Amino acid sequence: MRVDGTFIGIEVDDDAIAAEPHLASHLATVCPVDIYHEADGGGLRIAKENVDECVLCRLCLDLSQVDAPNGSVRVLKLYDGGVAL
Repeated sequence: MRVDGTFIGIEVDDDAIAAEPHLASHLATVCPVDIYHEADGGGLRIAKENVDECVLCRLCLDLSQVDAPNGSVRVLKLYDGGVAL
């Protein structure tokens, strides 16, 4: 799944969420600007209205390296050619 704002893009590997169902709740817990939410019935929802509020804190990236395979969550700087954080 990918959700783009104006300046930031968020990519989350759907297979990682399916394989590690607790990842969605962990992402929702650590994000200081409420980008990630647990979806009804499980899974993950990315709040498009909050994507550009990302403060580039890397908490979601650090958490995803513990809970799921490397690269399962990516934060993209669209203002810098889409380079990953």
